[in-house]
Amino acid sequence: MTVGILCTGTELTRGELVNTNATWLAEELTALGFEVGAVDCVDDDRDRIRRALVRLGNEHEVVLCTGGLGPTTDDLTTECVAELLGVPLVCDAASLEHIRTLLARFGRDMAPSNAKQADFTEGASIISNPRGTAPGFHVRIGRALSFFFPGVPHEMKAMFRDTALPLLAPLVQSRHHQLRLRCFGLPESEVNDRLRGVEAEFGVILGYRASFPEIEVKVLARDPSYDAATARVDAAARVVRERLGDAVFAEGTTTFAEALLTLLGERGATLALAESCTGGLVGDMLTRVPGASRTFLGGVVSYSNEAKTALLGVDAAAIATHGAVSETVARAMAEGARSRFGSTLALAVTGIAGPDGGTPEKPVGLVHFAVADARGTSAQHVVSGGTREQVRVRAAYLGLRFVRRILLNGHDAGVG
Repeated sequence: MTVGILCTGTELTRGELVNTNATWLAEELTALGFEVGAVDCVDDDRDRIRRALVRLGNEHEVVLCTGGLGPTTDDLTTECVAELLGVPLVCDAASLEHIRTLLARFGRDMAPSNAKQADFTEGASIISNPRGTAPGFHVRIGRALSFFFPGVPHEMKAMFRDTALPLLAPLVQSRHHQLRLRCFGLPESEVNDRLRGVEAEFGVILGYRASFPEIEVKVLARDPSYDAATARVDAAARVVRERLGDAVFAEGTTTFAEALLTLLGERGATLALAESCTGGLVGDMLTRVPGASRTFLGGVVSYSNEAKTALLGVDAAAIATHGAVSETVARAMAEGARSRFGSTLALAVTGIAGPDGGTPEKPVGLVHFAVADARGTSAQHVVSGGTREQVRVRAAYLGLRFVRRILLNGHDAGVG
């Protein structure tokens, strides 16, 4: 059973607003077991809205539409549906009273523009909106059971879960199971090549989503039996992990930083940072995770040479001799951070993010890493391409992966 999604709004087609509704609905419907066959977006134009609804209604069993239910003149969805079905608009007294009550709560009188939000296509089933003034509705267009929601995300999500979900769940004829494996460290093409043949062998569907610098591998199976679908996914996922190795760092929504913090907690270890070219980015990644303070003690952003000496104890002569971007200085930064914070491990990152500052010997994109613990200090370096921000983000990930590998494999591990 396939679903079409339609989002209306000139602010979307002009790029003035990011269309998060489409992404959220597609993920929810896929999780429910539907095949999302189309995600369309049109501006506030009557003809284009009607044509999109006709096409989606003829091609899919279910259509979900967001936007165009507000009080302004460019909110046209309800009128377009009525015109398409050849029926009049009728006022729903209960919806009208809800709008009046909600506005009165904020000390406002109901204007005619608000009252129009209580007008619905004749014969429609109304979807209440406890969070806003725009109720939704559902009707049949072509072959499709068609739902209409306001474009405000938090209103739409609540209405979908409360009303559409109970109606849609019984329509799913087969059950599915999906596992999302999050990866870092391999290019998308290589991930694809390493997993060649997995789909056919296990009867699963592999999907890939690249979001720099990560790649998500989605393993999905459909079957009348949920247990059978789950078994196929689990078997395929084991092979995916074997072929991709430690590039797979987590499942589901677990972030790279969260996975490392969990590993630190399991090992009873703590971490400190000494950052230069990443400018606090590594610390930001870690502190976005609730409870990070249990294993992350703190960090120093030693951007200048003077800060490296004053805050971390790096020998000024070493900086003068080897340069701030060098293995010698990276090692000293990591050891200085570990000493000052009293942590189990400390990571240091120093490099040339660009776009200027490179030399033939030390090109833009060169980053040195060092990790210090009680057993000693390991150092590695890489040269990355891309923009300044890409160099910094990749360096943050590589640094955390260096820590992870040393935790798992000792000082023989590498960053690259």
